[in-house]
Amino acid sequence: MTDLRPPLARYAERLHTALGDRHHVASPLGAWLLLALSGPAATGGVRAEMESVLGTDVDSAAATARALLDDPHPLVGAASGVWHRPGSDTHRLDDWSAGLPGTTATGPLPGRPALDEWAREHSLGLIEEFPIAVGPTTLLLLASALAARISWVDPFMVAEAEALGADSRWAGRLRRVLRTPWHGHRSWIATTPRAGEVVVHTAPARPADGGAGLLVVSVAAMPDVPPVDVLAAAYDIASRTADGRGGHRQGSLYDLPLGETPLWTLREDTTRTFAPDGRDETVMSVLPAWSAENHHDLSAPTLGFPAAARAFGALLGEPGLGVEVAQSAAARYGRYGFEAAAVTAFGMVTGLPPEGVVRVAELRFAHPYAVVAVATDDGSGGATAGPWHGVPVFSAWVAEPEEVSEADLADPPMEW
Repeated sequence: MTDLRPPLARYAERLHTALGDRHHVASPLGAWLLLALSGPAATGGVRAEMESVLGTDVDSAAATARALLDDPHPLVGAASGVWHRPGSDTHRLDDWSAGLPGTTATGPLPGRPALDEWAREHSLGLIEEFPIAVGPTTLLLLASALAARISWVDPFMVAEAEALGADSRWAGRLRRVLRTPWHGHRSWIATTPRAGEVVVHTAPARPADGGAGLLVVSVAAMPDVPPVDVLAAAYDIASRTADGRGGHRQGSLYDLPLGETPLWTLREDTTRTFAPDGRDETVMSVLPAWSAENHHDLSAPTLGFPAAARAFGALLGEPGLGVEVAQSAAARYGRYGFEAAAVTAFGMVTGLPPEGVVRVAELRFAHPYAVVAVATDDGSGGATAGPWHGVPVFSAWVAEPEEVSEADLADPPMEW
């Protein structure tokens, strides 16, 4: 399986560049997974374009996506879905859909209530609505969902907001912030190729059975460093830290001048220590709690989905498919834990069909009529039909209709 981290870091840079510097949370992985599942549908120049965006060949990307979705991390829920317009000819998709993860939900396109429920179910309730609208022109719909809700191994302590520093605008807006506990979290100063000097904080999640965990890495650079460079540094540091490679850690604190910078305060105190040279080091972090809830348009060509729509259009004999692709994401970072979810949806639409003629019959039961209630047992699961199958249970002749009751006018009914 392809090492996903390098191509995903490049895709994350594309996505966050498109989103800009506003406060937001997103899941580049959620978008990349959809693009990777779409890749095998592409041929020729479109395939090459998608491989450029994915950062690897489409077959490797699809295999990686299948592996992730079929065997989710114990702390990260993952799901995918592929649905088509009812009545549409999907036989041309058979070869492509055969390569989807075995856990992918498939079938005719559900209605909006069912899609909203799918989003809620697979986002731990953090995403209330499916990211895009669906309608009679929606031909094909792909979706991914990722969600995590974890508790810290060691909760944060709480500090006064002035600990953020006199020059911090946040210090005047907040009353309290989070301070790292004495044990469990890690903080350090690092020097990175993209963002220069940065400060790093990592908080581990309480591991699942078997030791699998989740590490949340925070990285801050000097205020004038572009956000995309800080995000790139954070992706690199997170990958290195997960592998135990140190994350560009700097040397001793004694190599730095005492005093304040926008990233840290460095002072010396007297203490008792068993350090061989009598010089000990302690690094703490203060950072705010935060939350975000965003809806992102992912239709920019740099993110690959217009090319994917051309691939499906060629496969289905529907050139010029319209594209709607969006991601809804939400996250909360607090004293005791972290939760986040993202649902990414990629819909392809055809034009409205030409005008024609339709006949509509409205059947009227306007005189006495019969009603029969019959039991059914279709023998699903290979069993033969049971003895109740086809047996009329109730029957009636309706000759004296009644007014609809006031209780039945309520929505929902007051009693039933």
